[in-house]
Amino acid sequence: MLTSNEAANYLAKSKKQSRADSSETMGEATASALPSPDNSSTNLFKQIAVHDDGTITRPFVPVAPPSAAGAVLSRDVPLDASLGTSLRLYLPNVPPPSRLPVILFFHGGGFVLFSSGTVFYHASCEAMAATLPAIVVSLDYRLAPEHRLPAAYDDAVAAVLWLRDAAAGDPWVSAHGDLSRCFVMGSSSGANMAFNAGVRTKDLDLTPATVRGLMLHQPYLGGVERTPSEDRSADDAMLPLEANDKLWSLALPAGADRDHEFCNPAKSMSPEALAGGLPRCLVTGSDGDPLIDRQRELVGWLRGHGVEVVAKTDLAVSHAAELFVPEIADQLFAAARAFVSAGGDVNP
Repeated sequence: MLTSNEAANYLAKSKKQSRADSSETMGEATASALPSPDNSSTNLFKQIAVHDDGTITRPFVPVAPPSAAGAVLSRDVPLDASLGTSLRLYLPNVPPPSRLPVILFFHGGGFVLFSSGTVFYHASCEAMAATLPAIVVSLDYRLAPEHRLPAAYDDAVAAVLWLRDAAAGDPWVSAHGDLSRCFVMGSSSGANMAFNAGVRTKDLDLTPATVRGLMLHQPYLGGVERTPSEDRSADDAMLPLEANDKLWSLALPAGADRDHEFCNPAKSMSPEALAGGLPRCLVTGSDGDPLIDRQRELVGWLRGHGVEVVAKTDLAVSHAAELFVPEIADQLFAAARAFVSAGGDVNP
């Protein structure tokens, strides 16, 4: 089981490798703000305060600025100024031997927490950009309940359209990127977004960009009827049942239950939504994740509709462990690298 020390050590290591020395203070602040697996009272999702008027107060989580120096450079660019959405681009700070694939990434947080700058997602994107290697483009999207679903999906689609309409004019992408090798990736609720963005854009001509595949890491799904892995999760360190229920109540459209297609696509999404086929999908998951039953159901449902799926759902770790444990991050990045290197064409 993930410990607080493992979380702190990973964040400190990531910051030392890819940021200036001043970032160590940020790493220490982050560790103190992380959910502690051995003390459920410090779980960030449980700290969301829901008020009588429907507004919420979010727990404080440090945000990292983009990096102008280090192993990976990063910078922010606007997406839709009227909505307050933006993109954070990550570029390995070494001359690449060839043009790099472009990974469009959506962070997790149950649609309610975090941003592209949240320190552990920033560190993870830095590590992914260096390890694959790739240009990583992380979306800062609108959060619920101020903007309930499908607002996040709309922002995800806008980010995919950025690949078509603006990416070629970006100096990093034009100099180092290969828009013929784009992949849409997300973690947890971000994986739910990546799937829905794939559904909504699959019939669009995205030239000069080509989306070769979707990478769905521990996709955040649910349903009215509990699965066995959900039933076992009352005391889960990272995604306890109480927090899971709270997040869906804040994210779904008002009045919707958890069999809505945004939450339970295998039950409620129209088969016509997949007509014409999605790009190949990589679905990664873990036995220790309360969502694992939903993720395996998603794999079977996608395959039943003719989607080619690479499934790696047998890691023995908790939800979001890749953010805190370097060995788990290495396993995720290795699976992503193999999928990307083969252009999405990887045998299960």
